[in-house]
Order: sequence, then structure tokens, then C-alpha cells
Amino acid sequence: MSSVTKRPAFLSRALRALVIGAALSSPACALAQTQAPAQKPRPAAPQVSAIKPQPPAAAKVGEDVVAHVGGTDITAGQLRAYVEALGAREQAAIAKEPGLLNQAVRQMLSERVVLQEALAKKWDQEPKVAAQLERLRERAVVELYLQSVSVPPTGYPGEEEMQKAYDANRSAFVVPRQFQLGHIFVQAPKDADRATEDKAKKTLEEIQRKLKSGADFAAVARTESEGKDGGELGWLSEGQIRPEIRQRAMGLAKGGVSEPIQLDDGWHIVKLLDTKPSYTRPLAEAREQLAQQMRAERASMLRRAYVAELVKRNPPVVNEIALSNLLDGVRK
Repeated sequence: MSSVTKRPAFLSRALRALVIGAALSSPACALAQTQAPAQKPRPAAPQVSAIKPQPPAAAKVGEDVVAHVGGTDITAGQLRAYVEALGAREQAAIAKEPGLLNQAVRQMLSERVVLQEALAKKWDQEPKVAAQLERLRERAVVELYLQSVSVPPTGYPGEEEMQKAYDANRSAFVVPRQFQLGHIFVQAPKDADRATEDKAKKTLEEIQRKLKSGADFAAVARTESEGKDGGELGWLSEGQIRPEIRQRAMGLAKGGVSEPIQLDDGWHIVKLLDTKPSYTRPLAEAREQLAQQMRAERASMLRRAYVAELVKRNPPVVNEIALSNLLDGVRK
């Protein structure tokens, strides 16, 4: 059954400029941005205040206030920093759909309310909590530092490297055949009672009567189908369609309508509106995806090499007897 996804409301132009600027200026999001060579270790990352909570900083004079919660203002600068701290995927999504910033603002406000409550109760000063926060801070420092020393070289991948990678993995860029389908659904689970089954069959008979008399498929879907949205499913790849329906759709001519298909949730009727043949995405179209993947793989390789070199220079020593005693104590 098709569904309608509501697009979040767009924000003001100022907020759009804010989030797009933050996403594009962030090193984690801009793949081609200039970075220091990964072979030169950088200084350790500073302590992360978000791991060990501190009272929210007061807004600077003259900064635009984007939101307000619990006596605290959220400024444009604070929101920009919040967006820059998100992962590259989240930043890219916000840059593509600025309306998602509304959700980011609300998430930030919720976190601020909880943080204010926790700090007011001095919860972060509880011994167990403080110890856990310290461990989290240490892990965050390690992670951020490793990220800083495993950035691929500037300009990687080059055109020649990208072409070789594309040629070696051309099958990964194959787009399967796609179908644009109209859909009518009559709910009738196989374990439904007799009354529900009889009602569904009557509805199905009425739908078939209307379709065979030349009624518009979308109009029938709006009035008779459970979806009530005109039955438009949009473009779907072969793997997104249930096998039983895909088999029927592949046997239809463009504009053809299938006979009712009974599945475990009810009856389905599909109309083949259009098809797109399978094709291989050209390098020009796959460039951004391929570059991101290659940079991620190079970063992972640099990270492993850096850690291996550190361990080589500082060989770890494990007291096996003490470790065995510890494990014995845990088992008891």
C-alpha cells in the first residue's frame, strides 16, 4: 500500500543560508576540502564539553537568537556548531533539504532542557556518573584524534584513481529495471473472519466492475482502495516490489492492469504506468558516491596504519596471571 511522505516546512532564508553554510564549511562534509596530509600527526583533540556537561554558554551580544528554552537562548552560532558536529550524512541531508533543520533545532532544544535539569540536580557530579563521563570523554578524544590523523591527502582521489576504481567495480553502479505502478489494495488478511472476507470480496467485485467498464484507475483507487491516494506508488526498482506483484507487473504492457493478486494481507491490483530499463550509471553520475567511498576506505586504511605504528613503538604488555585472576573473579 502506498504512503505519502509529508515534507517538513521550509524555514526562512536566513536559516537556509545558515545550515547550508555550516554543512558546506564542515571538514567532515566537504570531501574535496583542503586538509593537512594524514602522514603528519596532529595535536590531540581538545576535551569535548558535550561529554562532560557544562552550563550552556551565554549568547554573544548581537547574535541572532534562533530559539529559546528554559531561560536559555539558542543562537545562530550555537546552532551552526551543533550542525557541524553532526555526521557527514546528516549534514548532507540537511543541506539538500533545509526543512530538516527544524528537526535539528527541536532536538537541540530537548537536549538543552534535559541538560539544564541534570546540572541543576548536580547529577553529573555523582561518583559513578562522573567516572562514566570520564570514560566517554577519553573515548571521544581518542576517536576525534584518530579522525584528525587519518584524513586522506588533499585531492584524493584523483581522476586516474577514480577511473580505475570505477572500471574495477562497474557492476556496483548498475541500476536495476524500474517500474512505475498504480496500486489498488483491498485489505483482507487470510486469517480474517467470514464477514470481513465477504465484505472484501464485494469491494473487489465492485472495483473490477468499474475498471472493466472503463473507469479511471486512479479515481477508483481514491474511492475504493485502502490507500485513498490515487494508488500512485512512484518509481520502484525490481527489488522493492514483492515477488508475486513483480511477476505480474513484468507481464503487463504499458497501461495494462493486472487481475487481482491475493497475498497474505489482502487483494492487490496493479497498473503498469511506465518502465525504465536497467542501466549502468556513468562515472560522471557516480562520481560523488565513488569519491566518498574511496575517501572513507583510505581514511580507514590510514587509521589502521597509524594505530599499528603507535603500538609498534609502544608494545603493550599484559599480565596474563592478573588477567586470569580477574576473569575468575568475574565468573564467580
